[in-house]
Amino acid sequence: MTRQFNIRLVVKTQGALLIIESLFMAVAMLVSFIYGDPDDGAFLVSTLLTLIAGLIGILIGRKADSRVGEREGYVIVALVWVVFSAFGMLPYWLSGQIPDFSDAWFETMSGFTTTGATILNDIESLSHGALFWRAMTQWIGGLGIIVLSVALLPMFGLGGMQLYAAEMNGISYEKLSPRIADTAKSLWITYILLTVIEVGLLWVEGMPLFDSVCHSFSTVATGGFSTKNLSIAYYASPLIEYTIALFMLLAGINFGLIILTFRGKPGRLWHDEETKWYLSAVGVVTGVLTVGLMVQWYQLDPMSWAGSEFFRHLEVSFREGLFTTLATMTSTGFCITDYMTWAPFLWVVVFFLMFTGASSGSTSGGMKWVRLMIFVKSGFAEFKRRIHPNAVVPVKLNDKPISQQTTNNVMAFMQFYLMILIASVLIFCGTGVDFDESIGAAVSALGNIGPSIGQYGPAGTYALFPTTAKWVMTLVMLIGRLEIFTVLLLFTKALWKK
Repeated sequence: MTRQFNIRLVVKTQGALLIIESLFMAVAMLVSFIYGDPDDGAFLVSTLLTLIAGLIGILIGRKADSRVGEREGYVIVALVWVVFSAFGMLPYWLSGQIPDFSDAWFETMSGFTTTGATILNDIESLSHGALFWRAMTQWIGGLGIIVLSVALLPMFGLGGMQLYAAEMNGISYEKLSPRIADTAKSLWITYILLTVIEVGLLWVEGMPLFDSVCHSFSTVATGGFSTKNLSIAYYASPLIEYTIALFMLLAGINFGLIILTFRGKPGRLWHDEETKWYLSAVGVVTGVLTVGLMVQWYQLDPMSWAGSEFFRHLEVSFREGLFTTLATMTSTGFCITDYMTWAPFLWVVVFFLMFTGASSGSTSGGMKWVRLMIFVKSGFAEFKRRIHPNAVVPVKLNDKPISQQTTNNVMAFMQFYLMILIASVLIFCGTGVDFDESIGAAVSALGNIGPSIGQYGPAGTYALFPTTAKWVMTLVMLIGRLEIFTVLLLFTKALWKK
């Protein structure tokens, strides 16, 4: 027998979340007022509409049972990204800065899912308020709308483990406190602290304060929206590039382990196997790209390697290799160079990085290294079982055997990941996108990367992407952000049975 679905609770929760969104939107409205932007009226209307909709939701669900079941949890988590994007696009659309409805939806969903893909050919033409809101959508979505909300929803008589578990649905997550709301608060305090530190450093290093705030929002969220058409390359500052690279690196580490390090338990981080794989991959790929860029440079101009020029080329190659590796692996998407101008082997390496992601429990997209570790270890374990059929060969993570259920979860994730990629590529090709660019766009959307390959690479935008493909791509962004199962579970009979 099926328990009745608590629709009033879902409406009430969405209402509470919209009130929270209206508060963030009010901050962007204040920025618009401060800078005297012509779109401050659009922000005012958008904020009021969002607030009113939230209050109506609270009113409709005022008598709802506050218990959040699994079905309600998954519906709330999946739906909130759609609802936030629907209202979050209003400032762009009402102000006329993104007049096309589909483009406004694409830009907003790309923000909240921290994908960083854009349809804007001239980012710098946007008002300060719009640029700030654009960066803030990524910051809100970075650690997860629900993780933020779990820390605040108790004020509305809501909250619960189901919401947190549905949002943080990777292989593992760190429960840092007995109460789930305290865990969410700890995550957000750390998130805010990293953002503030980065803002201060970028400002001291010469980046304007407004740009420092926007880029810090996007960095810690691993989103990639910039205030400049040339992204980070605009500032032509190695110091700024190294600083952002450092914070991309940190944003790719499990936030629970970072918190434990702040609490005086660095051993958990240093001995974490996934972190070791992640940092090792960063080092190896950076080395490969550095050597490849040096070779490419030598082939173009052998005489420029004389004397100190060699070391200058080495530093530039290392910096471009490191920044591109981190921007791609953590799914941030910032750029200081167009990797499509590199030798084919090098940009193909970058393309395959788009599949990896960083650590579980981080703000990055992609498969995550913990899944790749289990996938690889399971393969080697199977080889050993073939050689020694009677041997017990467990797959271990951090020296502890993992359950068969976890292994099955990873294998199922990989299968669905591949199936969604194939389906996306076929749809994109059907709308007229070239095959290789369809593959790139699908990988970019599902991994929440942003830049892709071809005309949709770091130097391009998705402005000319077919309208149908844009809507499909936003769906793929959402599926990738919620790591597949949260969305697909809504279409299974098992979830709707008791």
